[in-house]
Parts: sequence; C-alpha cells; structure tokens
Amino acid sequence: MRVLVTGGAGFIGSAVCRHLVAKGEDEVINLDCLTYAGNLASLKSVEGSPNYTFVNGNICDGDLVDAVLREHRIEAIMHLAAESHVDRSIDGPETFVQTNIVGTYRLLNSARNYWEGLGGESKEKFRFHHVSTDEVFGDLPFDSGIFTETTPYAPSSPYSASKAASDHLVRAWHETYGLPIVLSNCSNNYGHYHFPEKLIPLVILNALEEKPLPIYGKGENIRDWLYVDDHAQALETVMKNGKVSQSYNIGGNAEKTNLEVVETICQFLDKKLPRSNAKSYGELISFVSDRPGHDRRYAIDASKIDTELGWKAKETFETGLSKTIDWYLANEWWWRPLRVERYSGKRLGERTSVAGNRQETA
Repeated sequence: MRVLVTGGAGFIGSAVCRHLVAKGEDEVINLDCLTYAGNLASLKSVEGSPNYTFVNGNICDGDLVDAVLREHRIEAIMHLAAESHVDRSIDGPETFVQTNIVGTYRLLNSARNYWEGLGGESKEKFRFHHVSTDEVFGDLPFDSGIFTETTPYAPSSPYSASKAASDHLVRAWHETYGLPIVLSNCSNNYGHYHFPEKLIPLVILNALEEKPLPIYGKGENIRDWLYVDDHAQALETVMKNGKVSQSYNIGGNAEKTNLEVVETICQFLDKKLPRSNAKSYGELISFVSDRPGHDRRYAIDASKIDTELGWKAKETFETGLSKTIDWYLANEWWWRPLRVERYSGKRLGERTSVAGNRQETA
C-alpha cells in the first residue's frame, strides 16, 4: 500500500515509519512539520530507502495535504500527528486545540474529498486510521475497572480532551460522509527515540547525569506500558485488517505505578552501569508536587485486537525496558543534542490562573 503517515518524525510515528519501510511491503510517505518533538534523526536508518519519502508540512495546510494525497496516490492514512505531552497542554492548551482538533478536521476534509474522487477498488480499499490514546477514557480507581472500546469518554486534561474531540470528529466523518475509518487507543508507550522530557527517558538520562529523578506526588499513579515497536506492529495490523468503523484498544498488559517504573530503571542501571560511588541510583529519587488533574490509573483491555486481529504484545515491561535502557546507553549521539537544544529541564504543567493579563502560579 501507499501509506501517508502524519507525524512520522515523532516518537510513535517514526517507529511506524521504520517498521513499515524495513518490512518492505509498503511505500511510506511521512508528513511532519518538525515541532520540538519531531526529529529526522530518528529516521536515519530509513532516510535513503526507495520506499520512503519525507514531506515537511503541516496537517493544517489543506492545500499541501491535497497535493500529497494526489501526487503519491495514497491508499491509506495513518494519522499520528498530534501534540501529546500532558504537562505542555496544561501550560499551553491552544496549540493542542489547533493541532489535535483543527488539524484533524482539516485532514479529514482532505481525506474525504480525495476518497470521494477515487473509483472502484481504490475507493473500496482506502482507509483512514486515527491513532489515539487511552487518556480519552479518563480516570480509573486503583482497585477496579479496565478500559474497553465501549468505555465512555471522560478526559481530564486539555491534551486528552483534544484527543477525545478528534476521535469524535473521525467517527462523525464516517457516520455522516461514509469515510472508511478505523481507530485505535493505546496505553503509555516507551522505547528508543523517546523525547527526553517523558518519564522513562527523563529518568534514564537524569540518572546518567547524577540528577534528581522526579516523581509526581507519591508515585502511586498507575499506567499500562506498551513497547513502541509492539505498538507499531499493532498499528499496521489495525490499518490493514481492522474492520471499518471499529476501534481497537492496544495495550501491553503491564500495569505499573510510576514509583515502580522508576525503581525498575534504577535496578537495571545499578547492574548495567554502576555509579562511581557504589550507591544505588534509587537514592536520586525525588518526590515533587503532583500534576493538576493527575488521573489515578489507566488500564487497557486489549482482548478485542487479540481475538479479532491476532495481535499481542511481544515484549514484557522488563524486557522492553532493558532494551530501552541499553539503547539510551549506546546512542548519546541522538539524545544529547535534544537535552542541550530542546529540553530546558524546567518543570512543566504546574497549574496557573490568569486574571486579565496577569498569570500566577496557583
């Protein structure tokens, strides 16, 4: 297939591009506007491949998207372009509304117009795959519940609200206009090429630099963790074999508290790269004030994608995390420039109140 991947220079998008290009069955066109989290260095392994093309552009630019769809005769869209960091959405929600809602709306319009102009088998096989998050479902109690595809939406942050809105737009374009869509909602991803402000790479790199390892609140919040290469394979499966109009939850069946995640990283590093003072990296753990509106727990029921499409995560949390740490230890060329040039180290996402033109920490 000729596949347009939006946001293909981001963390998950680049994993999808590397996976599809290396597999060699599809032609991949990567459309990305290269925001702070977009990094072409993450695609170094495929940049010269004959079945890979990069286009620098924004999904909000309808004319550009129209041209890309026509020029490359696209047969499927995998929509991953999004602002995705919850803390940044608390500080600056407008960017999330613009990219995740307005951008998705404009991409849907371009996809609809293009699809309606196709004929025969090309029109029948076309797919719009919208990639979303489990955060749209909101909060779960610590001791019960799990997200299924029918869980009601209850987003808590500007980020999750913007993704919920985009999910609803995608479904509406199917119900109203007939656009053939599939959706997927994933749990927390981790792995190589992950931007350094996210929890797992932040902790790994702070530990290497003997800096504090910050954990929100008491570290009791629970997430289901999914290795990014497993996710890339699942997304291909949904795109090619998912049923039109259906959504699929994708998870790693690996619920961990944030404290457990950080402690496991420290335990691996104690063995892989002992500190010069012979102390555990765990002594660097530092508890900081909690994130506003911090959901207690996310947990994914991925039985539908297993039963209907035959996908299961291959990596356990421990095997995936060990591979992730090894990658960061071996690839300073990739993360060092980001730590220096794009990651300020400043705490993001502290709640603010605005009165007139005056902004104060609440």
